[in-house]
Amino acid sequence: MTPECSDATWELDVSEPNDATFDIVILGGGSGGYAAALRAAQLDLSVALIEKGKLGGTCLHNGCIPTKALLHAAEIADQTRESEQFGIKAELVGIDMAGVNSYKDGVISRLYKGLQGLVGGSKNITLVSGAGKLVGTNVVEVDGKRYTGRNLILASGSYAKSLPGLEVDGERIITSDHALTLDRVPSSVIVLGGGVIGVEFASVWKSFGVDVTIVEALPRLVAAEDEESSKALERAFRKRKINFKVGKPFEKVEKTDNGVKLTIQGGETVEAELLLVAVGRGPNTANLGYEEQGVKMDRGYVLTDERLRTSVPNVYAVGDIVPGLQLAHRGFQQGIFVAEEIAGQNPAVIDEVGIPRVTYSDPELASVGLTEAKAKEQYGDKVQTYNYSLGGNGKSQILKTTGFIKLVRVADGPVVGVHMVGARVGELVGEAQLIYNWEAYPAEVAQLVHAHPTQNEALGEAHLALAGKPLHAHA
Repeated sequence: MTPECSDATWELDVSEPNDATFDIVILGGGSGGYAAALRAAQLDLSVALIEKGKLGGTCLHNGCIPTKALLHAAEIADQTRESEQFGIKAELVGIDMAGVNSYKDGVISRLYKGLQGLVGGSKNITLVSGAGKLVGTNVVEVDGKRYTGRNLILASGSYAKSLPGLEVDGERIITSDHALTLDRVPSSVIVLGGGVIGVEFASVWKSFGVDVTIVEALPRLVAAEDEESSKALERAFRKRKINFKVGKPFEKVEKTDNGVKLTIQGGETVEAELLLVAVGRGPNTANLGYEEQGVKMDRGYVLTDERLRTSVPNVYAVGDIVPGLQLAHRGFQQGIFVAEEIAGQNPAVIDEVGIPRVTYSDPELASVGLTEAKAKEQYGDKVQTYNYSLGGNGKSQILKTTGFIKLVRVADGPVVGVHMVGARVGELVGEAQLIYNWEAYPAEVAQLVHAHPTQNEALGEAHLALAGKPLHAHA
């Protein structure tokens, strides 16, 4: 989550008063931390926002924004390569990584300046630059100076994980951090991990002309998604000639004269120029003093209740360090929630299942609510599903994309899950989350007017069908 940039340039207040007291001290200036700071400032609370790196955190500098910029560049490459099918004659002569990186970095820079302006423009926020550590139940120390908060918010973010026996060297064996700054297009890459990060980078590199193989220990790609969505992505990747091996745990990796050799379960080996370790992100909580001050933890994560309170009074936690989905928009909303909680506004508890999820590969996956399997665990044989093919959608035909809208509902009850596969379906998840979070019935959505021709009307058609009155689809 990042704000729009203005043209204004701000000088941030980085004054560091000794032993200063604030209404809230926030440790971490990523999506959760800066959102909490901005909302608290609006509520006229004094805030010390402590950040050792750059405001915006992983999302802005090493995650959401740069990866989506690369994915858009990859989309342009594919459109150029495939332009003749639209009657446009164009030729893809190559990928200029210096130019791609310049475009990506320009996006980051503009958003970063906008965020600096928002924080720097608030009289209620003091930005403290440096690495903070909890040294008391309400005290954070930065470079020998102490900042006391009537309330604390822990928002220290995450880091790219590795696995035992994998030594990341930043050259042949890399994480997503290194992948975002590559100055060349590699000839071949092994992607270790078939989750969101892994499939997004695999998608980018294939569009750039790289020979890609994904190795995933779980039985399917993006295993957290509905099984039909996973299978659709796998079919699309086969068509794109993206190789993948699922149900194949990693055993060892060796460096070769030309790159790396990965051995997977059963003794099978895969060789490539680079190995991307994309096995998820871990909570950045080590050596920050959390446990020493009584904050209960589990495998590095900070445990909270539904109101994001930790085991220590007046200490809250938000974002990737809290067990659950590691998504920037989740941390952003949690930051707002905690600021309002501290201000006494008693905000509604965030429904974790109602948080939208998007994988920005080609094709995209987007979902909200329960998968069919989870719904059956909860509601048994009362679960009904319906799949609407995008083949019946005019805009999808124009875009030459395939996929589907899958609805999961309780019989004679609301829609409890929406799952989508296809180009640009991430843009449809806004209405999908309203459908889930407002516990809408299919007939209620069916009566809404959806603009034509848009992919959005596929949601309307799917609900028409589930309501028992299909038009462009079979019941």
